[in-house]
Amino acid sequence: MRKSGGQHLLPDGRDDVERVKDASDIVRVIGEHISLKPKGRELVGLCPFHDDKTPSLCVVPDKRFYKCFSCGAAGDVFTFVQKFHKMEFGEALRFLADRAGVTLARGQREEHAGGVKRSDLLGANERAAVFFQSVLAHEQHGGAARAIIETRGVSPEIVREFRLGAAPDRWDGLLAYCALKGPHADVLARAGLAKAREGSAGHYDTFRNRLMFPICDAVGRVIAFGARRINEDDEPKYLNSPESPLFNKSATLYALHAASRPIQEARTAIVCEGYMDALACHQAGFRNAVATLGTALTAQHAAVLRRLCDRVVLLFDGDDAGRRATDRAAEVFFAEPIDVRVVTLSSFTDAKDPDELLKREGGADQFRAALEHATDLLEYRFARVRERLGGAGTAAMSKGIAEEIERLGELGLSRVEPVRRALIVRQLAAIAGVGEDAIRAALPLGRAPRPRAASDAAPEPETDETELRRLARTPALSGREHLLGCLLCEGSLWSSLSEIDKDLVAPRAYPSDVLRRVAEAVHSVGEDGRAPRLDAILLEIAEDTGAREAATSLAERVWSQAAGDTDRVRASFNACLSLLRRDAEGAAVEVKQPAADAAGLAARVSLLRDMHERHGPDRRRVPRPGA
Repeated sequence: MRKSGGQHLLPDGRDDVERVKDASDIVRVIGEHISLKPKGRELVGLCPFHDDKTPSLCVVPDKRFYKCFSCGAAGDVFTFVQKFHKMEFGEALRFLADRAGVTLARGQREEHAGGVKRSDLLGANERAAVFFQSVLAHEQHGGAARAIIETRGVSPEIVREFRLGAAPDRWDGLLAYCALKGPHADVLARAGLAKAREGSAGHYDTFRNRLMFPICDAVGRVIAFGARRINEDDEPKYLNSPESPLFNKSATLYALHAASRPIQEARTAIVCEGYMDALACHQAGFRNAVATLGTALTAQHAAVLRRLCDRVVLLFDGDDAGRRATDRAAEVFFAEPIDVRVVTLSSFTDAKDPDELLKREGGADQFRAALEHATDLLEYRFARVRERLGGAGTAAMSKGIAEEIERLGELGLSRVEPVRRALIVRQLAAIAGVGEDAIRAALPLGRAPRPRAASDAAPEPETDETELRRLARTPALSGREHLLGCLLCEGSLWSSLSEIDKDLVAPRAYPSDVLRRVAEAVHSVGEDGRAPRLDAILLEIAEDTGAREAATSLAERVWSQAAGDTDRVRASFNACLSLLRRDAEGAAVEVKQPAADAAGLAARVSLLRDMHERHGPDRRRVPRPGA
């Protein structure tokens, strides 16, 4: 074997890069990640590297090259894999070599992710997956987890395919397993598999006495774990790995590695609420099913699905929590150029979720019928509006319609294509019992977003450091900052917040980037079923120095003001919450909407209703505000 330019060459003169590139069809590789459609001698698809609404990415097979004509992303098959999977070059080379069955002539330099090799983190997760599988198979230690699997009717084939496992009921099971052959406890901790003991040396296992669900990336590598409790007294019921250089919970869908190709073939993705629902779908032959990871569906999830298919079916539980999740998911997809349907299982069966339905005799046929009769996204949303405003008087109706229009504007109504906008106008007019012109006149066509209230008008700091100095020196915290600090001191307060209250500490409620990141972490931990105490938040934002310092500073300020008394923290939290609620209610009454959108709509609704009642259908156009 001879050398050239530092690369090891085979007798035919080709180096590793050339051989792997020759063996990796760029159309096939990119087509495994996004949906491609022929256009002349090239292929086009939605670019995964920006928020693409119309196909901008072009793949040129003859030149083995891709180019996005919107964001400028371009390169060969290595570039695509590196950028899509956030891999370094050596990692992308090994990935493509394994995929193509090419044996590399020499080892490649391994790259680091924040001081730790990405390959080490992947290796730690893979080692843990093997360990958890072995525990599940163990006669004694895996018995309780196997009982859950059998009770839920999960087949051995699905258990093997999705590599289900069990964490033993001990504090150092995985650590002891890795003690001899690795990885080191520090690497396990970086991967979220172990935690450092407070006040003493050493670590302990993150997952104990739980049924384990490996979470894989799009190419099937284990990047995190989901864990269901075995002992019903343990909390929370489900627990996910913390975010890491490999794992972004808001952009990851469970079972996508197995569902990606079926989704592309069916042009449809089924989105479920949990691991068991997704596994039940796959077991019943609905292989295009994925699930969120215990969190609300996000814009990042929507972007992943939009690149793979033309239709998404949202399939959440029929209880109140499931309905709220469906409502949030519907909002995420509202302005997306994709056909979105909603399945309400309660219309077809008394089964509470897909898992229960698909285990029944004939359940697959009922499930298929439910999918075929799924409700269009707009129909679902406006059915919910009708339900909410049913029996409302004129004032409540006009206020409700005004609020709906404002919300649709925030969701991107101005970007919705004309036919869809016309359907929205028709639906709202029918709900309000007025002419379409009244609704059309109030639509926020290209208007600027609603300005912040005076209490939120603080200028955004230029850097994290500027904001941290402000937090340290400002005598008094704002109400929203104080509320956030109370949650960091006493995380159990999160469970007392209603869905509306949670908006008071939503990331958008804070003018600075650093506090928005803290608020995002609080919501992420809280929605995971965990108390968002400072220690949990610091783990969630382990890589974000600015956010960690801001969270610590907030907690210390509130704790000091409360003289280290938990009861005082609770009292000040409740007082602050009451004030913010009152301010929000006052703003709703006094501000409503900029210009005359909401007020004008309310007046027109009342006017037109009077005309209908007195003179029959109105035949005159109602002028726009200020006309």
